[in-house]
Amino acid sequence: MKTRLTALLGIEHPIVLPGMTYIAVPSLVAAVSNAGGLGILASGALSPDECRAAIREVRRLTNKPFGVGCSLMLPGASECARVALEEQVPVINVSMGKGEWVIEGARAYGGKVIATVSNEQHARSAIDTGVDGLIVTGHEAAAHGGQVGSMVLIPAVRDMTDLPIIAAGGVADGRGLLAALALGADAVAMGTRFAASLESPVHAGTKQLMVEKAAQETIYSPNFDTWPCRVMHTPGGRRFTARKLSPPVAITRSLQAARELNTPMSALAKDALSQGLTGAVKVAYFGAATLAMRKAIQEGDHVDGVQLIGQSQGLVHDVASVQAIVSRVMDEAHALRRRLAAL
Repeated sequence: MKTRLTALLGIEHPIVLPGMTYIAVPSLVAAVSNAGGLGILASGALSPDECRAAIREVRRLTNKPFGVGCSLMLPGASECARVALEEQVPVINVSMGKGEWVIEGARAYGGKVIATVSNEQHARSAIDTGVDGLIVTGHEAAAHGGQVGSMVLIPAVRDMTDLPIIAAGGVADGRGLLAALALGADAVAMGTRFAASLESPVHAGTKQLMVEKAAQETIYSPNFDTWPCRVMHTPGGRRFTARKLSPPVAITRSLQAARELNTPMSALAKDALSQGLTGAVKVAYFGAATLAMRKAIQEGDHVDGVQLIGQSQGLVHDVASVQAIVSRVMDEAHALRRRLAAL
């Protein structure tokens, strides 16, 4: 299946693994790229040295195109973006900030920059900076989807640009892929579906919850990490979204994360605090999100942990290999396209 995105990136299938923190690790990234899609490495919890090592590990596991995701507003993200440029990563996915300097750096070696956006205003800003494509994140998506559902947001952004669009939010099978293409997208991102794959590092108990949970069993709230965020409806999800996150709680959680994760996170927290109000938001992310996410993803703890999840969990019915998922999605999309053509 050829689209503007497959042509731009030199991939076989219009399917993308988004850069989900603690989930989009080198082994899963490489598995998706080897299956013909585009895997995007998560850099959010990595130091620059760890990011470089992860990029090189992806390259050891695949010779196919892949990307690195960098949320530029977060502490340490700019350093990881510079590492990605130095390593000449084929695709850099930027979000939460303008990345003109990333675009300039990538263009120097023929790399592509794709911006993640969640509304029309952000899409216009990204288009004006000169990005090569967009990941458009609808309300159904895990984590920080926008206020508008994919059914409306994708065609609204398509009306603004001819750039390749990757639709994120609500897609887990061939029906979603074909629907996204009909709406004007050129590919889909399937974070929740790939999180429940055999190659995913997510704890087996958490994968089983993804299979069991219905589409409506999520919580969309700004109380988890100060941005509107969709998480799984669990005891931890309810507790962490019950009330607005205050600066003292954010700082406390940040320090707790630094202790429990044994990382330089305390230094990052100090760096964020030095930046005033914007820095406080960054501290909230590291304090409220990082540790809780790790507990759910790596330990299967849904009392002290929180699993970011999309509504498409209601479409996940098994834990399968990445290759099986990609083949299933493409087969279903082709069969559905033939059926619709016959009507």
